[in-house]
Amino acid sequence: MSDLVMRDATEADLPTVIEMLVDDDRGRLREDSSLPLDPGYLAAFEAITRDPNQQLIVAELDGTLVGTLQLSFLPGLSYKGAWRGQIEAVRIASHLRGQGLGAQMIEWAVERCRARGCRIAQLTSNAERTRAHAFYERLGFVGSHLGMKRQLSH
Repeated sequence: MSDLVMRDATEADLPTVIEMLVDDDRGRLREDSSLPLDPGYLAAFEAITRDPNQQLIVAELDGTLVGTLQLSFLPGLSYKGAWRGQIEAVRIASHLRGQGLGAQMIEWAVERCRARGCRIAQLTSNAERTRAHAFYERLGFVGSHLGMKRQLSH
């Protein structure tokens, strides 16, 4: 296998990125990869690309998109004003899961956080995703906090 290439996503990558988000037990309930893509996806992509503290990343293997994640760089007052790197929406193409590509992506993301001066790299994972939790723990993440979410209607 060739080396995984990590790069900023382009608008042309969006259909494949959305397909990866759909290819998931929870994603297929909330995402829609039909073309043309919902305008909300493009609006979100444009907001991400305009914000210097946001990055939508894709992973390529032999020129084919095989993974994605989003990095957010968050300033904070705690830890004497430390920045945090938030890693979200991590996906690997289903036919390539279990081959170490996700670990490569996470390590790349942690290094990006370090390069941006972050003191902490953090992520969230659905409470029911016990296999994902074990994966992140193998990579050095600790389940130190309880996260909560509240869905907001429009």
